[in-house]
Amino acid sequence: MSLAALRRAARETVSGLPREFWWLWTSTLVNRLGAFVSTFMALYLTLDRGYSATYAGLVASLYGLGGVASSIGAGVLTDRIGRRPTLLIAQSATAASVALLGFVHDPVAIAAVACLVGAASNASRPAVQAMMADIVRPEDRVRAFSLNYWAINLGFAISSMAAGFIAEVSYRAGFLLEAGMTAVCAVVVFLRLPESRPTVAAGTGKGAPDAVGLGTVLRDGRFMSVVGLSFLVAVVFQQGSVGLPVAMGEAGFTPADYGTAIAINGFLIVVLQIPVTRLIEHRDAKRLLVVSSILAGYGFGLTAFAGSVGVFALTVCVWTLGEMINAPTQTGLVVRLSPVQGRGRYQGMYTLSWAVAALVAPLMSGAVIDHFGAAWLWGCARRWARWRRWATAR
Repeated sequence: MSLAALRRAARETVSGLPREFWWLWTSTLVNRLGAFVSTFMALYLTLDRGYSATYAGLVASLYGLGGVASSIGAGVLTDRIGRRPTLLIAQSATAASVALLGFVHDPVAIAAVACLVGAASNASRPAVQAMMADIVRPEDRVRAFSLNYWAINLGFAISSMAAGFIAEVSYRAGFLLEAGMTAVCAVVVFLRLPESRPTVAAGTGKGAPDAVGLGTVLRDGRFMSVVGLSFLVAVVFQQGSVGLPVAMGEAGFTPADYGTAIAINGFLIVVLQIPVTRLIEHRDAKRLLVVSSILAGYGFGLTAFAGSVGVFALTVCVWTLGEMINAPTQTGLVVRLSPVQGRGRYQGMYTLSWAVAALVAPLMSGAVIDHFGAAWLWGCARRWARWRRWATAR
């Protein structure tokens, strides 16, 4: 492809989206550029504070539990008080709690604040997704969600490299830097993003936020089936960060080997997410989700046969393609199935599926590897994805 063609493709990918979207996109990018806690929490607790790996695992679980607890509450707030206030509350609370985490020393206090950080950082997701659905035209939503996902991974890739150098100087500096970057996001939201929540029809009360309660969401069988399928594929994708490093370590590979293999994930998303979006945009969501399930299942399934870093990296390439297809397609599908005045609650329930997967996956993968071996884990991942593919096709 010529340089002119690449420029034209890039211009078509970013054109036609409203200015408010780009401010929201900027907020997402800045937030992920400052990510530090989720990347180096385990090293901070074990190397800097001298706690055991068991305690570090407990804190990680509490971090995930905080995200589970906040998913539904943030969704309700997004509909009830608005997208912008929910974002400001979530980002301000995240900045304050992350800064506090750098100064607490008591193990109980660290665990409690880590849970608070998990809750606050996860609370912004329903609001971001609902606001994006509000301000972007239906035909552009898959492209918008894909660009936002690209910003998340670009920011995380850069912050992960920078965090290693920051940690060598001071872990506390990393916490304060993340707090500062999150505070900048709150300022961007406050100064540049207007409220986007659809207004209630005057004099009728129709479409009021409380007209769509959590009971409405739970009784929506079609949507809840999507949430269930989202949980299945989320558990599979979580194995890239929880099952894969453990399995590679038991096979005699070093942390650097794992870092080399998993770096392919972020690299491919940064390089290929926009071209992939151009291929999948306006295509049938059901077929795309089936394809993503196949790639995820076989990508992780092939890990059972990997015997070198190169082969592990190849398997990462396979399931990363599935991830790139799944993320914008599934988020766009959730928006399509959500009533306008209930987008916050619906997005909160969808976010819950990923939060619960993040809580369950470490426990499941550890138990399977300890009792049956890594090969069983990858076989389970392939069957898990196959169930999701079968259910999606139906």
